[in-house]
Amino acid sequence: MHGVPPLAAIQVTNQRRNTENRADLRYPSHPLDSAVKKNLTVTIRSTPLKRADHGGRADLARIVSLVDNDLQAVNRTINTRLQSDIALINQLAAYIIHSGGKRLRPLTVLLSAGACQHKGDAHVSLAAIVEFIHTATLLHDDVVDDSDMRRGKATANEVWGNQASVLVGDFLYSRSFEMMVELGSMRVMEVMAKTTNQIAEGEVLQLINCHSPETTEQQYLETIRRKTAKLFESAAQLGAVVSNQSSAVEQAMADYGLYLGTAFQLIDDMLDYSADAEELGKNIGDDLAEGKPTLPIINALRRGTPDQRVVLRKAIESGGLDDIEEVLAAIESTGSLAYTARLARQQAELAQKALVIIPESPCKQALMDLAVFAVERNF
Repeated sequence: MHGVPPLAAIQVTNQRRNTENRADLRYPSHPLDSAVKKNLTVTIRSTPLKRADHGGRADLARIVSLVDNDLQAVNRTINTRLQSDIALINQLAAYIIHSGGKRLRPLTVLLSAGACQHKGDAHVSLAAIVEFIHTATLLHDDVVDDSDMRRGKATANEVWGNQASVLVGDFLYSRSFEMMVELGSMRVMEVMAKTTNQIAEGEVLQLINCHSPETTEQQYLETIRRKTAKLFESAAQLGAVVSNQSSAVEQAMADYGLYLGTAFQLIDDMLDYSADAEELGKNIGDDLAEGKPTLPIINALRRGTPDQRVVLRKAIESGGLDDIEEVLAAIESTGSLAYTARLARQQAELAQKALVIIPESPCKQALMDLAVFAVERNF
């Protein structure tokens, strides 16, 4: 698998009295590929997500415990490779790296490698690399968005200023590629070079769409594919790459990560209008305040009354939270949170289906559970 698969062009029909949702899917290597290549509209049935035998809600702590030793090794590698003889780099990088993130992307690398029966410790370095790249994007994001809160703490740019945040983000990018060179794998370099390129493109797409009420669902989905889902895709793919698996397994893992990352971002955007600020770790309505048209708003614009559409368009164009109560009412009355959650759940189901060719193992089951966690979390 050497190409960069496109995100599904998903147009879901709201069917209140029907348990089926129709979607135009253009994802790669899916069992429905034959229909997709003919541009046919296919039907995804609302089937339950597969769960581990313990049942109940997906428990992130249980998933993490499976690779806890490796995750500790990742943290040691991060602490070691963060070091610089420039004090400000050490202070700022350590501040954001240790600010309470869920480590889902490095966790995905470790579980993928485990499911692919990897031998050795190269997956530990890859997990640290992925976390460095993710952290660099956060530093740059917060500057572009002029954010002052992340993970319940003041952002790095709020503490040290924009210039320092951008430059330390650059340091983390360059350090991650330095570590990739040490691994000596051109395939790893190829995957991650394309990944960082697409993340940057996703940031630019988001900037273009900012304050634009004309942003379509398709444009939104393309943005989150590049900006968020691509790094999840690469995290899962790298576990197969480092394990010298076949191209079919590599593609399956890449597909899993892409679907997982899409589901994750959809839920993130839903929580921006429904979660508790302290639990979420950022201000509620931050996306709206920054003029970002995410799926709950896009769907409300499409489904709302003329008066609601006027309010929503104004809110996107001007940013800020002056009309937040009316915006929340429009999102609620149009079922836009449920719509976003339903689409996220479909992506999680597709993530699980992508693993069908992977042999059964505790790590494969943990990947299945991670897809459930991505859509059932409240933080």
